[in-house]
Amino acid sequence: MNTVSELFLQRVEQHLHIIYKDVELPLSITELAEQLITIILGDSPLRDPTPHTNRWDEQDIILIAYGDSIIKHDEADQAVAKPVEAPLKTLHRFIKEHCDMQLNALHILPFYPYSSDEGFAVMNYVQVNESLGDWQDIKNIAKDVKLMADLVINHCSSRSVWFENFLNDLHPGKDYFKTASLTDDLSNVVRPRTSSLLNTVTTPSGEKHVWCTFSHDQVDFDFGNPEVLKEFISIIRHYLDNGVRLFRLDAVAFLWKQLNTNCINLPQTHEAVRLIRTLIEHTEPSVVIITETNIPNQENLSYFGNANEAHSIYNFALPPLLLHTLLSGDSTAIKHWMMSMPPAQNGTAYFNFIASHDGIGLRPIEGLLQPSEVASLVSTTMQFGGRVSMRTSNDGTHTPYELNIALFDALQGTHNGQDKFGLERFMCAHAIMFALEGIPGLYIHSLLGTTNDYERFENSQHNRAINRHRWQESKLLAAIGEKYSHHHKVFNGIKNLLAIRKKQGAFHPNATQFTLHLAGGLFGFWRQSIDRRQSIFCVYNISDKAQVLTLADLNLINTQQWFDLVADETIGEDQLTIELEPYQSVWLSNIK
Repeated sequence: MNTVSELFLQRVEQHLHIIYKDVELPLSITELAEQLITIILGDSPLRDPTPHTNRWDEQDIILIAYGDSIIKHDEADQAVAKPVEAPLKTLHRFIKEHCDMQLNALHILPFYPYSSDEGFAVMNYVQVNESLGDWQDIKNIAKDVKLMADLVINHCSSRSVWFENFLNDLHPGKDYFKTASLTDDLSNVVRPRTSSLLNTVTTPSGEKHVWCTFSHDQVDFDFGNPEVLKEFISIIRHYLDNGVRLFRLDAVAFLWKQLNTNCINLPQTHEAVRLIRTLIEHTEPSVVIITETNIPNQENLSYFGNANEAHSIYNFALPPLLLHTLLSGDSTAIKHWMMSMPPAQNGTAYFNFIASHDGIGLRPIEGLLQPSEVASLVSTTMQFGGRVSMRTSNDGTHTPYELNIALFDALQGTHNGQDKFGLERFMCAHAIMFALEGIPGLYIHSLLGTTNDYERFENSQHNRAINRHRWQESKLLAAIGEKYSHHHKVFNGIKNLLAIRKKQGAFHPNATQFTLHLAGGLFGFWRQSIDRRQSIFCVYNISDKAQVLTLADLNLINTQQWFDLVADETIGEDQLTIELEPYQSVWLSNIK
């Protein structure tokens, strides 16, 4: 082996020693390491990654969508449910023809065959759901945008071949799944759902109790078996070969289970993420790993490791904090949170989002909002037509876990009720998110101004379905083409903000950020480009009343000309104040 490959092998072995220190393996650590390296390399040359390298810049905006978020129907027969073309082709065309190249990355939510949970109960990891398209469609998308895919790593479908084999004592699968005894003390296990943790099944070798963190149709893997790890490294290799360059590690915080612990964020889980990164970056150094860990803020931050774990983490506290800010007109909580957040080291970045296919999680704001403030979020969500999903706490009680509502509807008023500023409030939320330190992720239904889908919710009886609308392409194009519709105003307004953002060095995901202390209903922060040439003061009226910004409060440099990038206006040399209308945003820059 050359020097690089010897060091590579040693690093992989070190990871495996930590992961399997308490596990008796059927092979040596060196043998396992060599097998994993062979699988991940495939036909690729071994690469030597450069540490602390930013794989992103201000041009990067990730659109989040299901493969069938937009479907093309036969215009002559709208009653026919089956699309007349592969939905992946329809989605691809929409991005190319209507998004004006403002989005350079696409996260396609699980596009594999599945049995439930809108794709997150995967039946086969290396097939494309035939109702969406095929691998060639995926490859074609990857030629035009950076492609992000889910690695649903904690669990798979109870209808998968692997679990069918488990039920019949057959390989592969017989020993792929985590089991426990009904007498085990599982009281400390952290639960994101209200269903029972164990599901009893019958196999030829007797009754077994399989571990199901999320639902009984989503059976948890046992990574104590190295064959499971090998399977997933093979899946990663397959995704790389088909153009995937961003990996979302779904529910990864629950990966390793150990009795008499809370079974979340265990050291073996963190080490598994480090191992996956090591294997990938020696194959494709440009790949980005994003961890999806819907947990309290400080626990979430731990997935950066020492810039050697996830490249990016979902900024889960942002959606509920921003919603609270705009519904209450009070920025105290979000300011305290921002001031407590460490700048991401080079080679790492926050992944910012304010809406997604899931609900707005409430666990990330534990300790950040008062119980009364959380209760107000829940109450207002219900008032605006949303739903609230629950989880079982360790004491056995059911507590709110997430808010299920389309973001456009969630922002149609304040805690005092609906008002006339819904559109302005919604655009303000996105102007804040687009300017924050980190990479922005934009849910397709926010881009389109989609509202609550009550019919889909009623048909499925799943809370999350309310924010997972499927657009017919013809109806969507008509909606965004009607200049007086809110869909048109949202779609074009967001594209305009993105076009501005992409030209600003101060909006690089790793550019400096400093929270401003402004009076009244104003909220703001300062961004400075990495080369220190550009400064942008981002200021927002988060209230339903006009607010006056005193420019002296921003310490603008008098020798420079300043511009409001959003309004495309020059700030006069003698101008002392700016009056902001309700929910107005200003980006004051020294470079136009």
